[in-house]
Parts: sequence; C-alpha cells; structure tokens
Amino acid sequence: MKTKALKTTLAALAASTAMFAATQASAESITVGYFLEWPMPFEYAKQMGTYDKALGVDVNWVSFESGVKMSAAMASGDVQLSVSQGVPPFVVAVSAGQDLQALDVAVSYADNDNCVVRSELEIDKNNAQELAGKKVAVPLGTAAHYGFLKQMEHFGVDVASMDVVDMDPPDGAAAIAQGAVDMFCGWGGSLRRALEHGNVLLTGDEKTALGILVFDVTSGPAAWVEENSDLVAKFLRVTADANAMWADPANRDKMLPVIAKDAGMDEDATLATMSTFTFPTIEEQLSDAWLGKNAAVFMKGVADVFVQAGSIDAALDSYENAINTGPLRAASEM
Repeated sequence: MKTKALKTTLAALAASTAMFAATQASAESITVGYFLEWPMPFEYAKQMGTYDKALGVDVNWVSFESGVKMSAAMASGDVQLSVSQGVPPFVVAVSAGQDLQALDVAVSYADNDNCVVRSELEIDKNNAQELAGKKVAVPLGTAAHYGFLKQMEHFGVDVASMDVVDMDPPDGAAAIAQGAVDMFCGWGGSLRRALEHGNVLLTGDEKTALGILVFDVTSGPAAWVEENSDLVAKFLRVTADANAMWADPANRDKMLPVIAKDAGMDEDATLATMSTFTFPTIEEQLSDAWLGKNAAVFMKGVADVFVQAGSIDAALDSYENAINTGPLRAASEM
C-alpha cells in the first residue's frame, strides 16, 4: 500500500499496463482489483457472491502487489474498480494526470503506520520537544514521511534541527534496534519490530484527530464511474454492509475463516491484522473528518511532501476533484 520509488511511476505504469492481462469488462461483468494478505470484510461478501447478486453482473477479482499496478490496470481499462488502493500511489497517479477518483474510505489504519522513539530516551508526547537534534529514520516520499512531518509540526519540533535519514522501514527497524537511530517511522511488520525498542508519540486515534490520516480508498476511472454510477453505488453499499457485519463481534466467528482464506492468511494473523484496522461507516466517510474535507487536504499534503522529496514533479492545486462522493451518497440511501 506504500510506495517510495515514485519518480519512475509513469514508466512503471506503462510497463505494468503492457504486462497486465485481465478479463476486459463487458456488459455482463466488471473486474475489481484487491490485495492478498490485506484482510478486509468485503472479502466475506466477495466469497459469498454478494457483489454479483447485488450488482446483477459477474464481478471478476484480480489481485495486485501494489497500488501503482492498480493504477496501471485502471489506465488500460482492464480494471474498473480497485479496493484498498493506498493514498500515496493514488495521489501519484492523479498528480501525473490520470483521471482517477476516490470513491470511499476502504480502511483506516493509523495504528499501522507511525513513528517510534527509542525507549532509552524517555521521550513521549509530553516532552517531544527533546527530539530536536535527534537522528530519525524516515522513508522519504511516503505517508510515513508526511505523518512524521505533521507530528513534528504539532509538537513544535524544527525538522531542520534533526538528522533525517532516508531508510526503508525494514532498515529503519533494524537501525532503531541497534541504537543507530533515535526514532523510526514506518509501517507494518517493521513498525511492530520497532515497537519492541520504543514507544509512539501519538496513538492512531490521536493522529486521526489531528488530521494525520492513514487510509486506503476504493478508486476508479472517472469516466467509467460517471457512466456506471448506479453500479458503483451498489458496490459501495455491499462493502459498507460487510463492514457493518464485521463491526458486530457476533459475526466474526462466521466471517473470519472466509476472510482469512480469501486473503491467503491463517486466522490468527488475519484477526491480529484486522484488529489494527478501522472501517468507517458511510456517514463517517461523508463527514468533514474524511471525504467531506480532510481527505482532500491530506492528499494535497502527501503530494506536497512528494514534490519536496523530488519524487514527483508537481502537485495539483487541490485534490477535491479527485474525490467523488456521489455514489457513496447514493449508497447511503439504498
């Protein structure tokens, strides 16, 4: 869901498009991209055939390794919708001129992307100003980089006073374990390993409250979405219903084995991963906290960070037009 080598994105899109071979959508079918080992409630509905029944068409599912490849497949017309595309690759594609739209908040995982300070320093949110002058491992041009900058801004720490080293999360986790850096920023397994040697400054909920969002979207090409808005609304409705079903613990024993199998994971790993995920309701998604306001601001912030890092050439003036809440509003009335 994250990407760093963004300067070669257009070349990657072209190469991926040339290599990609998926079922072309017809009047009877659509093709939807998703990720393996990224377990979400929609996979229960996927396995139960709920999407096919609700949409009245066959839904073909194709797995991807990255959000960049999702963008390529949507650019080629091979894929009509992508579930849980990361915001960074979405922003890169839109900034490069691809006419994609974010249609919902697929998942929020603010606790799965964060910064960790070495335990020995005894620095937390109450004395974060002591980070001035410290050495931090940050994967530049990523959502983790953006989150780091926003957290330092919140705490009044001058980033120019810090020794910021560009490190991929696995390397950063190793560095903080060895005491080679004072602070780590990253996600996933690397974040879990880093937490064995330190503490976060802000929880996921605290970051979200500050507008530091970490989330994926369901995305699609604008022209196709416009032509098939009712179909898209039905798709988003099924997804929202699956999320609501998962939110009730009484359903989890039934859903977990199905989701785990579809994600290619064991049940323990699936539950552990999903426990760090949040699936906002349609009402929450349409509020200012998400698609109503903050999401576009966040996308602009991510794009500006990428420009600053030299990862993309330019950012759009605004990303409001890259968000289309029409189908989601229609879904809320279904």
